[in-house]
Amino acid sequence: MTPFVRSAAFGLLLALPAAPALAAPAPAAPEANAPCGGDFNAWLDGVRAEARAAGVSDRAIAEGLEGVRIEPKVLAADRAQSVFQQTFLQFAGRMAAPPRLPNAIKQVKARRDLFDQIEKTYGVPGEVIASFWGLETDFGGNLGKFDTRNALATLAHDCRRPGFFRPQLIAVLKIVDHGDLAPSEMRGAWAGELGQTQMMPVDYVRSGVDADGDGRVDLMKSIPDALNSAGKYLADLGWRRGEPWLQEVVAPADMPWLEADIDVKHPVSQWRAWGVKPRAGDLAKDDAQASLLLPMGRNGPAFLAYQNFDVYKTWNQSFIYSTTAAYLATRIAGAPQVSEGNAPVRPLGSDELKELQRHYVRSGWLPEDEVDGKLGGDTRRATRKAQAKLGLPADGYPTVELLQALDAQRG
Repeated sequence: MTPFVRSAAFGLLLALPAAPALAAPAPAAPEANAPCGGDFNAWLDGVRAEARAAGVSDRAIAEGLEGVRIEPKVLAADRAQSVFQQTFLQFAGRMAAPPRLPNAIKQVKARRDLFDQIEKTYGVPGEVIASFWGLETDFGGNLGKFDTRNALATLAHDCRRPGFFRPQLIAVLKIVDHGDLAPSEMRGAWAGELGQTQMMPVDYVRSGVDADGDGRVDLMKSIPDALNSAGKYLADLGWRRGEPWLQEVVAPADMPWLEADIDVKHPVSQWRAWGVKPRAGDLAKDDAQASLLLPMGRNGPAFLAYQNFDVYKTWNQSFIYSTTAAYLATRIAGAPQVSEGNAPVRPLGSDELKELQRHYVRSGWLPEDEVDGKLGGDTRRATRKAQAKLGLPADGYPTVELLQALDAQRG
């Protein structure tokens, strides 16, 4: 949801298979030239002045910033994000599987009235909200342990992305001012997300709902507040009522693979004409717009991503996370387990991917600072260019064969 990947915006803390994803939210508009760095106390004085100008009371500013400090563990986490080097099948196999999947189904059944109310109000199915609830915090079981104020002050003071994080810190003070949470209650992910579906503070203020009517928006302890707020947030991001989001499909071997791109949409009628078929059930109506997703290339699983999938990409910009979250929601709704695809897929290791990326830099397809051994969107786009130039199926997934072909071409 940001120009970077959120804790699942930013850094999924996933050391254990059952750990939550702790994902990151849609960004507020970045503040241009946000002040950062320098003496921390002097910097905090600037935050106080900005909060006061935004209408936050002196009481809330004093309470919200009391004892705030730089947290080195937050900076370490920010620079260590590596979870999404996993393939889709590896990540989904951990995160959209037991015990999370049966627990999600159980939660939807147990809270059917609440989920029906949310869908009636905001148009978002319960299965979609339950998938985020499960991935982010295991249904409220792991909200995170970082002091939110310290985390956001650390990241806003750091000069990597102050334009995103400084407004989040101001929003924390607004939450205190509104009486929604006390500073001592603000504990969550290292990137500043709060509550059972891990919303960033700006989104907490903008989309938070007091669904239980107690006069507070409490996304930490109140399940009605947390889930209604998630529904409103997804609706605010553009969720289209009554429309699908993701569907597993089978693509033919002679598919025009250049069309299989998250950034390319065609009507379902065109995908049908190219021979794309549903793995189960029926495709959406012919005029529905969709992209063909190949998270592991043409030999791995394939999905049609409908327009609601754009909301998943905004919730979290990681391709693997957003696809997994959407897939989990389909499983909660009754879809079968994903196929492993047409043939075994051998992902490149980090060193191999760096070597491939250096080829792309030399060809002008990738900036030099993106030689990081990670398969992001720019690397996938550069891979398509390399595959097309070499006459290979341009599915955007890097392979040993592609690396060998580029090595041979270079001599």
